[in-house]
Amino acid sequence: MPSKATKEVRTRASSTSAAAVSAGIERRGLLLVLSSPSGAGKTTLAHRLVDSDRHIAMSVSVTTRSARSGEVEAKDYYFIAEAEFARRRDRAELLEWAAVFDHHYGTPKAPVMDAMAAGRDVLFDIDWQGAQQLNEQLPHDLVRVFILPPDAKTLERRLKSRAQDTPEVVAKRMRKASGEISHWAEYDYVIVNRDLDESHAHLQAILTAERLKRRRQLGLTHFVRNITDQL
Repeated sequence: MPSKATKEVRTRASSTSAAAVSAGIERRGLLLVLSSPSGAGKTTLAHRLVDSDRHIAMSVSVTTRSARSGEVEAKDYYFIAEAEFARRRDRAELLEWAAVFDHHYGTPKAPVMDAMAAGRDVLFDIDWQGAQQLNEQLPHDLVRVFILPPDAKTLERRLKSRAQDTPEVVAKRMRKASGEISHWAEYDYVIVNRDLDESHAHLQAILTAERLKRRRQLGLTHFVRNITDQL
């Protein structure tokens, strides 16, 4: 049960964010990347952020793996064949791509660029490899957040409680976690996910601050000129 203080922080952050993007000033969208080892909570946080903030949408990746139970085509992923993935990669139609647990994942380029140009933000639930590739292509548009678990036991418990993977896969993910966590210093922000409500509030605060950066408010010069002309 979230505390009253946590609820108030979350409400204030959401309200501030809404004001920041509705002030009538033209703005370039940003790319918000969440990365973490499996089980640290990035996917849950990503969905909470999208549900609470209408100005950001999830980037829908393509993947060569099969759909899991409950996953929906074009909402969770675009499920494509290896040959189609290779074609898109070779034609530079993917902003980033990576091989993860014997499958390929990638981000279609066109919808992301269109969203940013229209002033909309795009949220990415990707690993450190994808974050590095995005940083190479769009460093000024990128905001990187790494999600850490509070400890290894909590990480293992969360992986097991998802009931999505066999014990062998859980063990494989735990072995891989150390290497993934070693990339935390490449990120702009780090959140230790002890409590989902608190972590969500922190994430919303980061998004609000990044939206208010001067370089992203493309219409600010015109806005200020109008004010000074009235003085």
